[in-house]
Amino acid sequence: MKYDFDEQIERRGSDCLKYDFAVERGMPEDILPLWVADMDFRTAPCITERIQKDAAFGIFGYTDSKDDYFQTLSKWYETYFNWKVEKDWLVKTPGIVFAIATAVSAFTKEGDSVLIQQPVYYPFSSVIRNNNRKLVNNELVLKEGRYEMDLEDFEKKIVQEKVKLFILCSPHNPVGRVWTEEELQRIGEICLKYDVKIVSDEIHSDFVYPGIVHHVLMTVDERFQDICIVCTAPSKTFNLAGLQVSNVWIPNPELRRIFEQKISAVGYSEVNMLGLHACQAAYEGGREWLEQLKEYLKGNLDFVRNYLKENIPQIKLIEPEGTYLVWLDCRELGLSEKELEQFIAQKAKLWLDDGIIFGKAGEGFERVNIACPRATLKEALERLKKAAATLTV
Repeated sequence: MKYDFDEQIERRGSDCLKYDFAVERGMPEDILPLWVADMDFRTAPCITERIQKDAAFGIFGYTDSKDDYFQTLSKWYETYFNWKVEKDWLVKTPGIVFAIATAVSAFTKEGDSVLIQQPVYYPFSSVIRNNNRKLVNNELVLKEGRYEMDLEDFEKKIVQEKVKLFILCSPHNPVGRVWTEEELQRIGEICLKYDVKIVSDEIHSDFVYPGIVHHVLMTVDERFQDICIVCTAPSKTFNLAGLQVSNVWIPNPELRRIFEQKISAVGYSEVNMLGLHACQAAYEGGREWLEQLKEYLKGNLDFVRNYLKENIPQIKLIEPEGTYLVWLDCRELGLSEKELEQFIAQKAKLWLDDGIIFGKAGEGFERVNIACPRATLKEALERLKKAAATLTV
């Protein structure tokens, strides 16, 4: 079956965060949103069909998963990531941010240091600070258009700040890196050396570009299983964020016990019924849809790259290796952070994620969600080109 990702679907009026809350969030009503990380595409038909079946049944009581759910996940990860998971490792949560916040609470105490690598997905900072932990930043280094880890600083910060927990973003949001085996091996060894637990957010792992391979952290070295919490979900892959289901993998039984105890302490038990069924349907029947989607997204990325080179050369694309989020270097526009924010929202009439919210290292950058029909992307870039032309007059 050929899927139509060019179809422009009117999402306004559906209570979606992306389109329906611009004014409430201080944005112009006619703004074009390419910010929050959900897609403007309908999900795979096999998922819709399963949810329609549930709706027709009409009973939405307490629900949990049986062995077939785990077997479906197991087949997916072994087939596409060469990762053999075990049923005992699985803990289901209503989202990865919930899982990360739970891990922060479970494996650190107030005042403890938690390390992240900015510029990085901004809820990492929020859950650290909101739990009264100390945020420690091992800033990524931009070298010739590609971000790298500063491993010397990584180890130094762990020692100096007595870091207890490291939150890894893999693939990295927003800079688009897919970490190599060598990079993952090194950070894992450092964390083992100093008994630092690792929460690895791998929600974007299904989106890597041709020639790039995503390595699940705990597959790089069997020893890492003892300190790793790997967070996965179908939500980015199949546009299911609103159904709130994530699959968290914790091989270490003592870490898993502590993690589950924290979940129990907040009164949470069964995850969303529709989320469970959608996840299983996605991993059973959604692969062809996903492959076509990835090809379409590659086309969108090519379109952005070429458009910027030909029309707005002062804005540079940081070439992504994964995710459907692109990181744009806007520093050559010569604007202050406040001026750039106003330029994007008021002149270009675009709702993007300002780089500064990912940490100080994001100043002068913008994150753009390219998971939309190409016509929408074209309109956004034309708005950006028109606005940029006013800066040179």
